[in-house]
Amino acid sequence: MIKDIQQEILRIKKEKHITILAHSYQAEEIQEIADHTGDSFRLSELAAKDPNDTLIMCGVHFMAETCKLLSPDKKVILAKDGCGCPMAEQLSVDELRQLKKQYPDHTVVAYINTTVALKTECDVCVTSASAVEICKKIDNDKILFIPDCNLGAFVADQLPEKQIKLIKGGCPVHAAVTEEEAVAAKKQHPDALMLVHPECVPAVANHADYIGSTSGIVSFAQKSDANEFIIGTEISIAEHLQFECPEKEFYTLSKGLICQDMKRTTLMDVYKALHGGGLEITMPDEVIKKASVCIDRMLELG
Repeated sequence: MIKDIQQEILRIKKEKHITILAHSYQAEEIQEIADHTGDSFRLSELAAKDPNDTLIMCGVHFMAETCKLLSPDKKVILAKDGCGCPMAEQLSVDELRQLKKQYPDHTVVAYINTTVALKTECDVCVTSASAVEICKKIDNDKILFIPDCNLGAFVADQLPEKQIKLIKGGCPVHAAVTEEEAVAAKKQHPDALMLVHPECVPAVANHADYIGSTSGIVSFAQKSDANEFIIGTEISIAEHLQFECPEKEFYTLSKGLICQDMKRTTLMDVYKALHGGGLEITMPDEVIKKASVCIDRMLELG
């Protein structure tokens, strides 16, 4: 049944010239029918270069928004309406404006995991892979980093010469992993390397053999000579790596590393999006113009 639906999706997207984008946290059956897979911003970059004018994003709302920012003339559809991101939505525009008043001499750096509305108020955007490099290149030594304090703490640790102001916030899924779980995982799998996303709390990251973005974790595991790995990010990554590297062993750091919003998108949602379902992402030209400033600055520095 699944294979039949996949074959039908492949047929329809080719017939209608539609490109399907699937974030790394999506299920394997969705990844298999996607034209592009990977981290959110990388997907947006690939989509901008794709020849098709209609894009279906299998991910969460801010990812589809970023895709629209980079491809304003294309039709962008979020495969499953209502898939949000608690981290991206935890800070309001008014709250950010108040923070900017408190720290007027700080450069506002926004994690890509933010709404388009927040991006209109920020100076520079970063991904988890580029955050350290970009913050290092910012002329101002004073940085207001939003919204993930754990990623911000990782950046601050790498750049002690910078004064990085953090706010309380972040990914509730990654932040829920405890140091006790990290210690237990290392004890259970003593020969395994622990690969951790910087959205995890510092106490967990301190036990890691590698700290990096989702794509960084995948690349590290693929290229490493080691045979066993503890994966400290969304559990789907361990599953994907098992398919890609069957000769290696992958263990999840915590059974709680499940993004419910990512898991809401099903293969049938993708099928329905090809037939007019999902949520089309629209935004005024002025919003696109203002929000694109921090994206453009990121590309310049990155």
